Amino acid sequence: MTIRPELIDELLKDCSDPREVLAEGGLIKQLTKAIIERCLESELDAHLGYPKHGRRGEGTANVRNGSSRKKLKGAQGEIEIAVPRDRQTSFEPQLIQKHQTRLDGFEDKILALYARGMTTRDIQAQVQDLYGVEVSPTFVSNITEAVMDEVRECAKPPARCGLPHRVCGLSGGESA
Repeated sequence: MTIRPELIDELLKDCSDPREVLAEGGLIKQLTKAIIERCLESELDAHLGYPKHGRRGEGTANVRNGSSRKKLKGAQGEIEIAVPRDRQTSFEPQLIQKHQTRLDGFEDKILALYARGMTTRDIQAQVQDLYGVEVSPTFVSNITEAVMDEVRECAKPPARCGLPHRVCGLSGGESA
């Protein structure tokens, strides 16, 4: 998808300082929020079978039922979004699923910092500085511990590993 230069010009016309684009509450954060909310509305349109403010089909008992607020943590810091609801509570959004509190990629960044040798408290401070999101050292530990079992398995000699050889670094022709 290509974004038209005119659209970008329209979005930037009130921006006096380029740093405002990335600042807290800046254009990037606003766009992320608006796009997520629009995608969720589209998902609900498809689920219900008619657009917002549109005529619902015959025999359609399920209707829109407002929205609920949800805070997401991600690369732009914390974003509060409105998640649309349906009366029968059968709507299961796919973009931002129920109980999801982080945008994809957030945990990957924490794991990358951990892989570079940073302590959980260093990572906590780094996440606070970069994204303005406060996470606990326990949260960081939980993320890193979730993958440590796999790392330990791959560190074992291949004969005891139990993982496919390609994961442990053996080529398909080698035997343990």
